[in-house]
Amino acid sequence: MDRYDGARDKKIIQLKQLIAESEKIVFLGGAGVSTESGIPDFRSGQGIFNQDSGLEYRPVDIISHSFFAKHPEEFFDFYRRKLCYPDAKPNKAHKALMRLERRGKLLAVITQNVDNLHQLAGSKKTIELHGSVNRNYCLSCGAKYPLEYVLRTTGIPTCEECGGMVRPDVVLYEEHLDHENIDRAVAAIEKADLMIIGGTSLTVYPAATFAQFLPHDRVVIINKSSTYLDLQAMLTIHDSIGDVLDETIPKRAPKAKKSSEGKL
Repeated sequence: MDRYDGARDKKIIQLKQLIAESEKIVFLGGAGVSTESGIPDFRSGQGIFNQDSGLEYRPVDIISHSFFAKHPEEFFDFYRRKLCYPDAKPNKAHKALMRLERRGKLLAVITQNVDNLHQLAGSKKTIELHGSVNRNYCLSCGAKYPLEYVLRTTGIPTCEECGGMVRPDVVLYEEHLDHENIDRAVAAIEKADLMIIGGTSLTVYPAATFAQFLPHDRVVIINKSSTYLDLQAMLTIHDSIGDVLDETIPKRAPKAKKSSEGKL
């Protein structure tokens, strides 16, 4: 963490100033945003990829399109146990971003997470690059189902309308991201005057390349571990994304300074 010699405090003050001066902010977030809500990430030592899957397959293989197609029952067994957290609640990061949006300063939240926590916090301008566990649909007729339907079934969830297989609207390995979502994300970044990247190691593409659409002197990194952009970004803070955003986006909007124009 950047706590030595007051470095962290100086960076917090700098970020507060940047947010105050900016009117078109975009936030790009990864799994580190949701870990503070009790949802594990994928790549850390305690992450999903390093956990026992409970099956004879590796977690990284299970969440692929080919595995889903060949072994749907095993996929859903793992999916329900490891990827769905219906009791998770929005944390300080989600709530701070909601406040920023309500103040009219946030263009978009671009998330790589599938947990719907930004929306639960009240965010309306969310772009879900990898889909959402809250949306599920029948592969045969397209009927839609909530997460609760998948969780209360056993084995392979099937459609009540036609009996087809119901799958989550999430992007698995070997599948393409929705081009419309990518276009929306890039369009928002190109309009931004500040981009805050938080809770992501910037190793998953195409999100890892999104910062190239904005000059790096308008990019801030907030992450516990280092990223390839740390030395290029105008500001890097190695700390909890929730703590940093909660400190820099206060619960009460700053009062506008009164103009002294025309006074003696």
